[in-house]
Amino acid sequence: MLDPTISSWQAFILGAVEGITEYLPVSSTGHLVITSDLLGLADASRYSEDQLNAIKSFEIVIQSGAILAVFIIYWKYVYDMILGILGRSRQGLKLFINILIATFPILFFGFLLHKIINTYLQSTLPVLIALVVGGIGMILYERYYGKKSENNLVTDIYDLTWKQALFIGAVQCIAMWPGTSRSMVTIIAALIVGLNRAKAAEFSFIIGLPALLAATGYKAMSDGSLLLAHVGISSLLVGLITATVFAMIAVKWLVAFLNRHGLSLFGWYRLGLALTVFLILGI
Repeated sequence: MLDPTISSWQAFILGAVEGITEYLPVSSTGHLVITSDLLGLADASRYSEDQLNAIKSFEIVIQSGAILAVFIIYWKYVYDMILGILGRSRQGLKLFINILIATFPILFFGFLLHKIINTYLQSTLPVLIALVVGGIGMILYERYYGKKSENNLVTDIYDLTWKQALFIGAVQCIAMWPGTSRSMVTIIAALIVGLNRAKAAEFSFIIGLPALLAATGYKAMSDGSLLLAHVGISSLLVGLITATVFAMIAVKWLVAFLNRHGLSLFGWYRLGLALTVFLILGI
């Protein structure tokens, strides 16, 4: 095999960025696109089309590390859903069905629109636009609606109705625009239907599992040969392990942070990041 397109140190950086940002309301996809650009991994004059496709596939496949982190931290929910499927937990079965309902919209529209998204939105400028719009949206939400929406009508994620799950899942589709943040839109949607901040974050983490599994599985199967040829096993392992460790840290931190401070800081961070990248890259 030729020298890998993504070196081990680049894989570590991308894995750390993926792990930290996957479940924070700042957009992991947006951060990976920007990071790849800053690392020189988006230079079409330097890499072949196959190499660029391998890099984009790597950015998606390392989401497996973030998936594993949620499985580890929230294994009780996963175990309860398994019991539900086996007919041994009514609440576990209800949660499983609600997860499927919430996942259907993004799988359906993702299948229809993935080529358009990859062609026109998987680049730095569209990501910066989404970061700015999302950042302003979070700041305005907290200022004018934040605490007012926390009626705590839904005390646990087990208590969500299928209509509430469908609403959250439908809102999740907005995050197909890279830079928007799936966590941001699903947390806000869960707050609107009545969950408190901690439970809203938990449901956001869990409903992300099927969509992330589908995306990583599809890329692993469709671009597996490209990944092996241009990235290699060692860089893949570095990216996956790094993403897992950093995602576990980020998930634990986010739940505690949201309870104390809300979403505004993430909104300001998104605006600052967009401005910084704009000035560095001169877009």
